[in-house]
Amino acid sequence: MTHSVMDNTAERICIDGRRVGLGEFPYVIAEAGVNHNGDESTALRLVDAASDAGVDAVKFQMFTAETLTTAAVATAPYQASRTHQQSQRQMLASLELSGGAFRRIARHCGDRGIAFLATPFTVDDLEKLLDVGTAAVKIASTDIVDVRLLDQVCRANRPVILSTGAADEVEIAAAVSRLRAGGAGDRLVLLHCVSAYPTPLGCANLAAIRTLRDRFSTIVGLSDHTTSTLTGALAVSAGACVLEKHFTLDAGACGPDHSLSLEPGALREYVALVRSAHEAMGDGRLAVQSIERDVRRVARKSVVAARDIAVDETLALASLTTKRAGSGMTADRIDGLIGKRAVVAIDADTPIKLEMLE
Repeated sequence: MTHSVMDNTAERICIDGRRVGLGEFPYVIAEAGVNHNGDESTALRLVDAASDAGVDAVKFQMFTAETLTTAAVATAPYQASRTHQQSQRQMLASLELSGGAFRRIARHCGDRGIAFLATPFTVDDLEKLLDVGTAAVKIASTDIVDVRLLDQVCRANRPVILSTGAADEVEIAAAVSRLRAGGAGDRLVLLHCVSAYPTPLGCANLAAIRTLRDRFSTIVGLSDHTTSTLTGALAVSAGACVLEKHFTLDAGACGPDHSLSLEPGALREYVALVRSAHEAMGDGRLAVQSIERDVRRVARKSVVAARDIAVDETLALASLTTKRAGSGMTADRIDGLIGKRAVVAIDADTPIKLEMLE
């Protein structure tokens, strides 16, 4: 796997050989998460579906239920309704994959030409992930306050992608400050995120993407928990350079995240819309594009003779007008021609040219 390094500008990083940041095509991460339901063969099929959809990376979640949760912690309401599990530890235990499985998944990602990513939830998980190999380290919104994990991530020398769901500005600022102090600031990506599963469009708050960029001067993006295929494209228009979207092979399957995830066909549509949005955004320069030149030439007004103008006649406002002419001097020069003397006869409706005047 190609190691991920910082590009020579603060506006871009490199993830597994792919430039990410301002001016680049948005980096799309297909979030497989735990939608493999603990089955390695399903995870490999998810990699295939992600690759077929044209994403840049596929991301899983690396954890051990016993070290992540206490025995007593309950599932979130959305998890309980979709898994019929009341214990978070029991639910997560059924969704674990082994280290060997992750190695095979990572190799399969390489075979399919996409980056392998995973979210570690503890320091031990991070060590296991680095041993498997990863193009970047994703930190979940829930761990934005896990200072031990943040400190270890800084030492991993990988790009850090941090989600900000259910965090306030003070907490986000503290995490960013800690990551920068640890040396990860120049390889940091912040993802706006709403920790609701699914997120209604009316709560997506995509304007926060630009707020994150302006407030923290980092590459920004969206961890998208809506069920819409359009949200990624809208996020690009708000400045997102990285997008993360849950996907599944079957949205009707039993599991905590399937129902909020896109199926493969919808994921392909999502990626296509994101790319179209990026192309539509352009570079933002205020300039004449080459495709505009023909219309500019024939539709812009020029200064023309309002009537026949005799040799030696001094031009007055009454002798000039502006019309679409396709040549001659542009309409904004009309005032500067008043008082000039014609050195040739000029027929009415003729575009005025500099060589006609003294």
